[in-house]
Amino acid sequence: MGNEQLEELRKELDEVNLQLVELINERAKLAKEIGRVKSAQGLNRFDPVRERKMLDMISENNKGPFETSTLQHIFKQIFKASLELQEDDHRKALLVSRKKQADDTVVVINGERVGDGQQRLIAGPCSVESYEQVDAVAAALKKQGVKFLRGGAFKPRTSPYDFQGLGEEGLKILRDVADKHGLAVISEIVNPGDIPMAVNYVDVIQIGARNMQNFELLKAAGSVDTPVLLKRGLSATIEEFMNAAEYILSKGNKNVMLCERGIRTYEKATRNTLDISAVPILKQETHLPVFVDVTHSTGRRDLLLPTAKAALAIGADGVMAEVHPDPAVALSDSAQQMDIDEFNDFMAKLEESGLYKPQHKAVKG
Repeated sequence: MGNEQLEELRKELDEVNLQLVELINERAKLAKEIGRVKSAQGLNRFDPVRERKMLDMISENNKGPFETSTLQHIFKQIFKASLELQEDDHRKALLVSRKKQADDTVVVINGERVGDGQQRLIAGPCSVESYEQVDAVAAALKKQGVKFLRGGAFKPRTSPYDFQGLGEEGLKILRDVADKHGLAVISEIVNPGDIPMAVNYVDVIQIGARNMQNFELLKAAGSVDTPVLLKRGLSATIEEFMNAAEYILSKGNKNVMLCERGIRTYEKATRNTLDISAVPILKQETHLPVFVDVTHSTGRRDLLLPTAKAALAIGADGVMAEVHPDPAVALSDSAQQMDIDEFNDFMAKLEESGLYKPQHKAVKG
């Protein structure tokens, strides 16, 4: 008789469990709909006043045997899960999200397929200073099989008295040199009004860290088909970084690449703090190619090789580094740029590590 009673009670418990599952999921559907309505109205999803009212209602209607504190703890977990469900539903809507697109985005630049599993390098001077300067660097890149030439024609600088770049003349130099050596041009644009002009010269529009949340610039870059390399802001969270990319995709340009370039922390040993963990997080959360700028993240030539190895080892689609024929006389960021001999050594050691294999390196002899 005892076993029959036990089984009967267990059967009743199972039925209650199923009822609870049904009710909890029904509650979740309501919570998601509330989240959708709040989002449309621009309201915060978390409402502490409303949560307190619900907890008080539970307290007033609790007839035991659970203690009120126990029930409130259980419901707090349900509230937390419901809030996470609302946020997760929001992330699903993002065009950059891997939940929206499971397959990796491959960005085609001058026939090169970025994001296809082959890791690549972007290199060049911090600022375009002269044709001869860019030509010397481009020749070194071509010899090493690097296909992407970077160079700053418009330079947003911390001080208004620092070199600001050559503007359109700098873009012309980049284009002429790149065509000569069969390279693609990557250069930063800082003014939304310059986008129509810039697409005549560049193969990739770079949006720098200081402009990551320049929303008019993001929308302008999203309104053209030219690929975009978006750098993470100095103090931007990964969520903010993803939403900045969303601005570009939402305007129709799907050819977006992300670039981790270090974030501002209290540490002074490096120019910025390289958030290397951002790479696998971005690869996991988004379908976009991810680069790491080892130059701006460290600000130190002696750290470029180890951080480049770390970036490639952790799964970055590529690395960006700065190269100048004579860094000592560079008009910007002289301490962090490699000269050509250092660049050749950098490339040789990357190859020796087995982490990087160039596709287009010139064959000796």
